Amino acid sequence: MKYFSTRDKSRALTALADAAFMGLAADGGLFLPERVPQVDMKRVEELAAKSYADMTLYLVQLLFDELPAEALEQVVRDAYDFPIRMHSLDDKLHTLELFHGPTHAFKDFGARFMGRMTGLLNDGGDLIILTATSGDTGSAVAHGFYGVEGVRVVILYPDGKVSPLQEAQMTTLGGNIYPLKVRGRFDDCQRMVKSMFRDAALRSQVRITSANSINLLRWLPQAFYYFYGYCQWKQITGRDNPTVVVPSGNYGNLTAGMFARRMGLPIAGFVAASNANDVVPEFLLTEQYRARASVQTVANAMDVGDPSNFARILALYENNHEAICSEISGATYSDEQIRETVKKAYEETGYLLDPHGACGYQALEEGLREDEVGVFLETAHPAKFLDTVEGIIGEKVEIPAKLQAFMKGTKQSIPMAKDFASFKEFLLKE
Repeated sequence: MKYFSTRDKSRALTALADAAFMGLAADGGLFLPERVPQVDMKRVEELAAKSYADMTLYLVQLLFDELPAEALEQVVRDAYDFPIRMHSLDDKLHTLELFHGPTHAFKDFGARFMGRMTGLLNDGGDLIILTATSGDTGSAVAHGFYGVEGVRVVILYPDGKVSPLQEAQMTTLGGNIYPLKVRGRFDDCQRMVKSMFRDAALRSQVRITSANSINLLRWLPQAFYYFYGYCQWKQITGRDNPTVVVPSGNYGNLTAGMFARRMGLPIAGFVAASNANDVVPEFLLTEQYRARASVQTVANAMDVGDPSNFARILALYENNHEAICSEISGATYSDEQIRETVKKAYEETGYLLDPHGACGYQALEEGLREDEVGVFLETAHPAKFLDTVEGIIGEKVEIPAKLQAFMKGTKQSIPMAKDFASFKEFLLKE
């Protein structure tokens, strides 16, 4: 399998290792696979009944067919040693819990896979893994790459705009992990990462790539859990073609689901559930894309004002707004609505949502017709947003042991201005 840039209409192709270590294409576009392999859903269901790793190995071999099967099996079984669960709130509302990995966020799926694939593909030279984060990506990448030989991880996160637990997860490891506390917003962090890719002189001096979902090795693995979730949902409901609601920030998660659908996964359509940073829902309604500075919300992992993966959405639909809207709808919720939903769901069902999952829950509840059932993604454990969630429900929230351990560590981060010059100086010094 080779890859083309979303900005290249001629579709010139790039090999896997080159695309992975470049992060962004030379023209600034994002990489997409040259073809969409078609799955045997009967085979998927049979393997999903065994384990997530068994099912994923089948899909991985379709996408990365140039790599030895035994090497891919080692990557998959090492990356996915944690559960994924479907939880039913009632007969109509179901949630796919993606927060049972080591950092209790869905980004463990992409980060752990990428970490192990990078180790497999790297020729042994020094490599910097760079990521901007609004919360969960940084911690997942830090743990996914911790201790990987020949790799240093540089994480940019906005000072004061991630939860204390999220900050602890990415600042207490040490070793090959370098957290940078940026005086700005997530968009500033993401802009600095993108500027690095456009700086040819810098990239000639430093071997560097990104672990944000702009990188195909971070992005593609997110397609796999849609298949597994579908199998669990079908087993529970006996139905096909669910509507899937995806809490959306940088839109890698949703775009991966769209790619899974093209591989043959029977999904009726998607809802992009957004907080106040609603540039994509606005685009769906108006056909106008207006990037803007992000707004801080209680669902901080979705505080993105110019989502990178929007380019993949446009490319998958060949810039056809009508076609996009035939498969995706949008829903937007204020902080007040998010808080109300967390409280309501907890009181009525006993299920505790995180603020991002609350957007998904509300969108699904509002959007389903009488004869429909659907599923929303729960992307993070509610304890990662402890102050917010406890303040809403008025009760103490049990903190998983893994998260408690993070809070006991010593935070170490490097203050960083939000200008690219300061960031570049840091990279060249290190």
